[in-house]
Amino acid sequence: MPNQPNLTAAWGAVYSLLFASALLLVGVGLFFSALGLRAGLSAFSTITTGLVMSAYFAGFVLGTYVCPLLVRRVGHIRSFSLLASIASTTAIVHAMWTDPWLWAALRLVTGICLVGLYMVLESWLNVIAPNAARGRIFAAYMAVTLISMGLGQFLVAVGNVMDFVQLGLVSIMLSLALVPVAFTRTPEPRPVTAPKVSLRRLYAISPLGVAAALASGLLNGALYGMGAVFGQRIGLSEGGVALFMGAVIFGGALLQWPVGHFSDLHDRRRVLTFVCVGAAALAAIAYSLLSFSTTVLFICAFLYGGLVFTVYGLSVALVNDRLAQEEVLEAASTLLLMHGIGAMLGPTAAGVLMNAFGPGSLLIYFMMVLLATVLISLRHLRAEVIEPSQQQGYVTIATSTPVVLEMDPRTSDPPETRGSS
Repeated sequence: MPNQPNLTAAWGAVYSLLFASALLLVGVGLFFSALGLRAGLSAFSTITTGLVMSAYFAGFVLGTYVCPLLVRRVGHIRSFSLLASIASTTAIVHAMWTDPWLWAALRLVTGICLVGLYMVLESWLNVIAPNAARGRIFAAYMAVTLISMGLGQFLVAVGNVMDFVQLGLVSIMLSLALVPVAFTRTPEPRPVTAPKVSLRRLYAISPLGVAAALASGLLNGALYGMGAVFGQRIGLSEGGVALFMGAVIFGGALLQWPVGHFSDLHDRRRVLTFVCVGAAALAAIAYSLLSFSTTVLFICAFLYGGLVFTVYGLSVALVNDRLAQEEVLEAASTLLLMHGIGAMLGPTAAGVLMNAFGPGSLLIYFMMVLLATVLISLRHLRAEVIEPSQQQGYVTIATSTPVVLEMDPRTSDPPETRGSS
């Protein structure tokens, strides 16, 4: 195993990788909204747009299994350079030709590339994180993920949607993310591995945790895939679309911790029920006042994000409460796959509903998924109660790749074993 770098060098490398992550995720955030707006102006139906957006999440799930093979074959730096170059190119090709079949294929490729990029960054963060700061770096990475995605939304106000500028900015951001990685002198981590799936056992342990992970994917996939289309079709300007999407994401970034901390002190199943009921009520209020006040829409969006972005973290915590510590990492990987499957289905399902009942029905879709989760939660309230004092602590967690889960303070993976060359 290579010698550990000194603490100053380690923190310098951490900041460099967090900066690369920020550049990457600003580009990704812009990519979703710019493409949704462009699809709307290109007269794509909401069903077609939903299918195109679902292709990205299909690529994301596929890449979870394909990209570890690439990293093993050519190494982390070469993999990152290859995948960033391809993802940067797909943004430009979207701007050159407007065809739903081509876009779907490009989104599939983009999803594969981005999951590989996240894997490489997270692997490096794992190996260079000072042992005493593992939890802080994990929290910083989660904050960078959400804040950067939120900031990316506001770049849709730069230039005309149908011009090259916005997708050109996506390409620039994805390319610039290469720079900090190319300059890193940190030894390469051990090769990443594909996740092991034990869904049947996990469902037997916590059916509510599995259902909540799926629901979080259905909700977030539809939001990222169809949120900009919704905003555009209800008459928001490009700045208004950015404000709507940014409000949801920043709400998730700012309110996750208090909601999560509350779940540490109470029965987590009841907290999940209250979260879903509250988020469904906010979606209902926004829907009922959609034609009267955009201010109410933005306020509801902020609060909605603060609640809904906790659903995945609550699903992981629900399962972890019933597992031995050495099982946590594998279980979280399985839940992440369930989230990915939900995200893959979400944009298409929302697009079908929006096509039938109008753009505002995206909010109805959110209500349906949330209330279905409430019903499942109510069925399991009679199961064995775990006292709050015995619960694992809630941790804000991003839905990126299984690699980041090794930084989760709740896992038993010892830091000194993460960085073999």
